[in-house]
Amino acid sequence: MLFFDNLLTAFESLRTNLMRSMLTTLGIIIGTAAVIAVVSIVQGLQYLISTQLQGVGATYMIVVPKINQNQGAGVVTRQVKLTWDDGQAILERVPGVDMITPLVAGPLATKYRDRQHQPDFVLGVNEDYPDVNNHTVDTGRFLSRLDVERRRKVAVVGTKVVEELRLGSDPIGKEIYVGNLPVTVVGVMEERGQFLGSDNDNFVFIPFDTALAVFGRHAGDQVQLRLQASSAEITSQVKEGVQQLLRRRHNLSEDQEDDFQIILQDELLDSVSSILGGVTAVIGAVVSVALVVGGIGIMNIMLVSVTERTREIGLRKSVGARRQDILMQFLIEAITLSLIGGVIGLGLGYGIGALVSSLLPGDWPPAHVPMWAVALAFGFCSLVGVVFGIYPASKAARLDPIDALRYE
Repeated sequence: MLFFDNLLTAFESLRTNLMRSMLTTLGIIIGTAAVIAVVSIVQGLQYLISTQLQGVGATYMIVVPKINQNQGAGVVTRQVKLTWDDGQAILERVPGVDMITPLVAGPLATKYRDRQHQPDFVLGVNEDYPDVNNHTVDTGRFLSRLDVERRRKVAVVGTKVVEELRLGSDPIGKEIYVGNLPVTVVGVMEERGQFLGSDNDNFVFIPFDTALAVFGRHAGDQVQLRLQASSAEITSQVKEGVQQLLRRRHNLSEDQEDDFQIILQDELLDSVSSILGGVTAVIGAVVSVALVVGGIGIMNIMLVSVTERTREIGLRKSVGARRQDILMQFLIEAITLSLIGGVIGLGLGYGIGALVSSLLPGDWPPAHVPMWAVALAFGFCSLVGVVFGIYPASKAARLDPIDALRYE
């Protein structure tokens, strides 16, 4: 019961000096709000990225050529190549590879009648792209093997392209131009929204060999390979098999580095988590200075409160209050003051995060505050209350009751 009595006393004291209490907690409010706002925005982004990457499955991996390798002064950099022949060799010779698609991309304008539109990318892929990337067709069909083998002039478009070119509710069968190439629309991809500044609904897909004819044969030397392993348990073995095969095909000696890079889904998730975690930690450390400033304000105001309530302390001690009772009373007041600032800062920070997320361009994810961030905020506020409240509380506890009663 003593704890609750002290808590009620703390609230009564704070209510009596409401304006002073609010100004005292301003540093705590600002610090907590800043930390929560940053965490809510970054965590929302991390949740979106993780969801997108997990959508392609744990067996997903990408092989890309390394660009601009530094071979040292005076050494001629050899041309790095990664081709669809490499991809076909991977499919045939590396156990555990379930499916694979090449990918070349370029910026080409599209045209339908008198309307033009610039998609984010025109992608040259094969028939396995939807299964490899877990991106399916909503209307019509995707590119077939015959489309790829016979270099047919067909295309699958995103919903944004349909909207911008005004292809109508039934775009299937309509002829559009991709660059100077006339193609027939055979399908529309399912809507996916924006991701990291790129609109997944603003793509055009054409057969891989058709894309090479449009982009030029040199594009075939800088191909991305995207593949799915048979199961998550063998992705490491598949990665090692792909690495060994490509090193042999590229005639790399033991002392030469890989001229390609293999990226697993788990590695992408780890990289994203590491980068965003670092951003959160750095910004959190900077804005936590405001919490320290707020703690100093709490200590100052508690010292003033001890001075103002000296006679009250003397009276309580004269009727039997022990040192630890006085210490606990003022310590609870300091912690309560800090936690109130933390609660206000938490709500304000989430509101700021939600507002910023709504104002950012594109389909930016909504603000998300994980429970660990809430617990950390309250824990830190409690720690601030204890650290900066212990000195005023101990000063109050050490007062001599006779001197305190005489204090004017």
